[in-house]
Amino acid sequence: MTDESRPERSDVPAVPDLRASDADREQVAERLRDALAEGRLDMAEFEERLEAAYTARTYRELAPLTRDLPGAGVAAPVNLVKTPLPEGALDWSARIGGREATSTWGVGVLSGFQRKGRWTAPRRFTCFAFMGGGEIDLREAHFEDRETVINCVAVMGGMNVVVPPGVEVVVRGIGIMGGFDQSEEGVPGDPGAPRVVVTGFAFWGGVGVERKVTRAERQRLKEERRRDKLERRAGRPGALESGRDGHHFLHADRLERHRERMEDHLERLEEHRERHERRRERRRGRD
Repeated sequence: MTDESRPERSDVPAVPDLRASDADREQVAERLRDALAEGRLDMAEFEERLEAAYTARTYRELAPLTRDLPGAGVAAPVNLVKTPLPEGALDWSARIGGREATSTWGVGVLSGFQRKGRWTAPRRFTCFAFMGGGEIDLREAHFEDRETVINCVAVMGGMNVVVPPGVEVVVRGIGIMGGFDQSEEGVPGDPGAPRVVVTGFAFWGGVGVERKVTRAERQRLKEERRRDKLERRAGRPGALESGRDGHHFLHADRLERHRERMEDHLERLEEHRERHERRRERRRGRD
């Protein structure tokens, strides 16, 4: 990089000397492409910085490449300093970019299809169901890009899109004697989370959208509640013998156990429903 094109390092705040990921390098490259399109960099500067971005190993090497590009009001410079995520928010950086899509379409004609588990969702996924159904489950998926468009065509059939908490959902589909579920639209996404756009056409059919945690996450949350309950119990010695406080504690304990039993029951119902759907789809395939 020439002296003219290299940003002054005197204004660069300290950046952790941590290893950069492919997603970090691509983030810087995208910002450089924007700067080239805006006329802020000439082609020679752009090529030098782009080469430096793709060969950079650490944040310290990446940070100067966008530091002299404008911030608020024009286009925000890339922030490579990792800050703590809000409580409950997921770190999406490892699940976006860096992988090719494993599936780009699905078809269910008098039968069904599923895309679930650990798969890579494409930038655009197209699916069709005629007197059948389909499920697109993104809870454990990786994402090819920050936005995934799911184009659904359902004719006398139905499809269901399952997204994890923290993902922004936009619904743009059209229904004729059918519909698209918009109950999850408008929920703000977590910082850095992907955006899922559900679009398409439903005729005598429907496309549902629901937000659910994975079974493993449900189990983790359940175990956290149990630990919290044990810690509360351990932190209140003699609570059971303290009259009114002891009665309140026992009541809260019973409510917690009842909630756990209800959650277990709902999980079993969900598993039963999924098994029933798979058997029905297999019978449709045989017929």
